[in-house]
Order: sequence, then C-alpha cells, then structure tokens
Amino acid sequence: MRFLPTEEQRAFARSLDAMLTAAGTPAAARAWAAGDHGPGRALWARLGEAGVFALAVPEAYEGVGPLPVELAHAFLESGRHAVPGPLVETVAAAALLTDLAERGETGPAKRFLAGLADGTTVATLAMDEVSPYALDPDAADLVFVVHGEELRLAPGHQEIRVSADPVRRLARPAPGGELLAAGPVVTAAARHARDWALLATAAQSLGLGLALLDRTVAYAKQRTQFGVPIGSFQVVKHRLADTLIALEFARPLLFGAALTFARTDLAAAKVTAGEAAHRAAATALQIHGAIGYTEELDLSLWLRRARPLRDAWATLSWCRSQVLATRR
Repeated sequence: MRFLPTEEQRAFARSLDAMLTAAGTPAAARAWAAGDHGPGRALWARLGEAGVFALAVPEAYEGVGPLPVELAHAFLESGRHAVPGPLVETVAAAALLTDLAERGETGPAKRFLAGLADGTTVATLAMDEVSPYALDPDAADLVFVVHGEELRLAPGHQEIRVSADPVRRLARPAPGGELLAAGPVVTAAARHARDWALLATAAQSLGLGLALLDRTVAYAKQRTQFGVPIGSFQVVKHRLADTLIALEFARPLLFGAALTFARTDLAAAKVTAGEAAHRAAATALQIHGAIGYTEELDLSLWLRRARPLRDAWATLSWCRSQVLATRR
C-alpha cells in the first residue's frame, strides 16, 4: 500500500498554494470580517474553477469525486492561507445531498449539486446535532438546515453574531422554509455529511498550524535580544520543536483518515489536528510577544481561528468518545 501522496496530488496542492499566495487571502479575509464578501467570492470562484468543491461531488452530478484524499490536500492549503467563507459547510452540504441521492432522494441533488461542484453556489449548513448556528449565512446562496429528520432550505437568517474569529460570522437560520427531504434518510445523510466536515476541518486545522509555525520560525530568526536572534535560545527552540512534532504527528492521522474514511479515524484526526493547531497558536502568540495580540498584524487571522476550528463540527470530548468507543 502506498502511503505517500502521488505526484498528481502534490502538483494539485502546489498549484493551490501558488494560486492562494498570489491572491492575497489576508486582504480577502479582512474584507469578509467587515461584511464585504466581494473579494472572498472572487477567491471562491477561483477555488471552484480549480475543482476544490467538485472533489466531494460524484461525476453523475458534475463533480469528480468523491476524492477525500485530494480534498484533504485542498483544505490543508485553505487553512494554510486563511481562506474565508463556509468552505467546510459547502462540502458537508454536498456530501449530505449526495448521500440522500444514493438513498433514493435524488431531487435535491439534481437541483443543487452542480452549482456546489463548480463553485458558482455558496452554501452553508446548520445541524441541530452539531450547532444551532450556520456559518456565514449572509454570504451564502443556500442555507440548509437539518432539524430532527427534516432537511429544509431556510428562507434567511437571524442577527449575525461574530465568533472568537471575526472572519467566522454566525447566525441562526430563519425558521421554516422549503422542506427538501424528511425521514430516517435525512438522519443518515447528516451523519455522512458530518464525516466529510470532520475531515475538511481537520485538514484546515493542520494547514493553519503549519502556517503559524512558519511565521513564528521566521520571526524568531529576525527578532534579536541581547544581540542575537531569539531563535537561538534553547527554550524557544524546544517550544518550536514541540509544536512541529505535534503538527507532524497529526499529518499521517489526517491522510490515514482520508484513506479509510472511518468515523473513528476521522475523529482521531480532528482532535489531533485541532489540538496541534491550538498549540501552534499558543506558541506563535508567546514568541511574537505583545505584537501577537494586535489585529493589524496578519498573524491574528490565523491565531483567532485556531480555537473555533478546534471545536467546529465536533468537540474534543465527542471526538475522543468516538475513538474510545472502539477500544472498549
């Protein structure tokens, strides 16, 4: 069995990295936080053209998937570059509609999946089992809601609330709306959607942690104290090394989960990547010192996302319970 990424997968990740580097994602993220979705939507369109969202959609509905390994590579890059918007939620919605179609409810898939796959439609998804809030409903074309055994298309959203990360804008979907599907098939499809969300969120967390580490290492080489770079201090070296080990330990769990797509493995990858990213944020904040707190520094875009991502779609306790359930 081959555990290393193929050359095609590496090339795909490199192309996304180059595209997002050139796109200036920090400016798009700041605009998104201020309520200006134009730059973020333009970036979204480019991701759609690159085939990122099509990775979660079958060929029968204008996609190229399902390809969870490639999606993990893509979302790692989205986390590394702090791309704004409900990317995970759009993928989860696509997975939900796909699973419904495989269980005989083909109407919603035929209606919405092609737009999700090519990036022309932005979707968000709220599930009672996860959270009553939808991410970025003010920027989404479609707001899907799973309530009990019902899937509805919400007619709008309530007041926007800013989370610990101002780029992540939350709101409760408006009640009511068009009923798209109902019954046990919705519950089963929602579980499948959550599995895809766990994978995508874990990948974003890992990418975010790697970006924080890269920036912190660069800063430690530039900042001097007592006439030498602070990166030469033993305590700083140890802190950076511990952060690197935690992130690199999460990497094989992430791609192993993408290969098996077992819920236990996905939960393990989610909790490990989330904790590693949170550690990277703490390390970055400490080594950057007082300037790490300032919103003017682009570092804050990554720092403030670590905690919300760690808890998005599944808490640490839920993930651990999934893993421990198989060890009893």
